[in-house]
Amino acid sequence: MSAVDFRDNLLGISWVDSGWVPILNPGNVLDYFSERSNPFYDRTCNNEVVKMQRLTLEHLNQMVGVEYILLHAQEPILYIIRKQQRQSATQVIPLADYYIIAGVVYQAPDLGTVISSRALSAVHGIQSAFDEAMSYCRYHPSKGYWWHFKDQEEREKAKPKTKKKEEPSSLFQRHRVDTLLLDLRSKFPPTFYQPKPGEKPIPVEVKKEPEPPTEVVKQEEREPATKSSAPAPPSKPPPEKRARLQ
Repeated sequence: MSAVDFRDNLLGISWVDSGWVPILNPGNVLDYFSERSNPFYDRTCNNEVVKMQRLTLEHLNQMVGVEYILLHAQEPILYIIRKQQRQSATQVIPLADYYIIAGVVYQAPDLGTVISSRALSAVHGIQSAFDEAMSYCRYHPSKGYWWHFKDQEEREKAKPKTKKKEEPSSLFQRHRVDTLLLDLRSKFPPTFYQPKPGEKPIPVEVKKEPEPPTEVVKQEEREPATKSSAPAPPSKPPPEKRARLQ
């Protein structure tokens, strides 16, 4: 079972033979790829038959089956080898590509594997984002839902505090509280005084202004009345009575 899993997971492994690395070239790269310790090489391919019969690689065009060819070479660092199914001298079906970089052999992923890997990475990132967001979510029956960020509080503490611009003073700031209290005290003087806390309050004597005598008040009331009344016209004396003559 482990051998099957190993063969199915070739995209996650690599192979290298350090003895071949200094002498790699386009002429011997297929011999290097056909080493028995290479897990990417199929022993049942036509290359193995040609090698056993000591034939040239040109005879591969006349055979049918799986074969390996050198597709691209960029000396001395990059070589690309293709595995293909030959059906005729002019018709082949690509099966897999392998690239050799600095002597290390890798299998190139196919399009389906690339799309699947990208989709899996995107889903994993989205799921991680949701998990992190849920870790900051809080709920209480009386408050409901809210966010609680610990990193944000630490960043705010680490930020240098900037001085706020002083706003112009208000009317309440210009007129201090003690001035207002003195004004209220003068308008509404206290009726009791407590020397110390806990002692019995002492009534405060309120000085009353002396009232003017009643005669002065009546005289003041009469004066405006006489001033307001106009002088009466002179009255005529009554007619004299005359005696009747008999």
